[in-house]
Amino acid sequence: MKNKHIFSCPIGEAISVFAGRWKPEILWHLKKAPLRFNQLQRAIGTVSQKMLTQQLRELERDGLVTRTQYREIPPRVEYECTALAHSLEIIFESLEKWHKDHGQTINRAQQAYDKRLNAS
Repeated sequence: MKNKHIFSCPIGEAISVFAGRWKPEILWHLKKAPLRFNQLQRAIGTVSQKMLTQQLRELERDGLVTRTQYREIPPRVEYECTALAHSLEIIFESLEKWHKDHGQTINRAQQAYDKRLNAS
């Protein structure tokens, strides 16, 4: 079991459940339908097998993803979002809107910062 980080605010604790390099993308792809591991890996594109496995295990541990192994030959495993994960959709939609509204501003700020940094 992981050591639990103690957060100074409830926002940090809430975000830690779905934060991670690949967790938002995993949840994004699983929100519509269950996917097999290889389907999910292809959908994301740049995630390694090791990292995808780790992130899926963490999401499963936190109750956001279920893993179903079917007794077939060859074995088949599917991952899907739980009701708890679907309850995050309103948050993700808000984040999408926020990024749509402010993404260009952030990009300009990053470019200006990088330009200043490279000029010194």
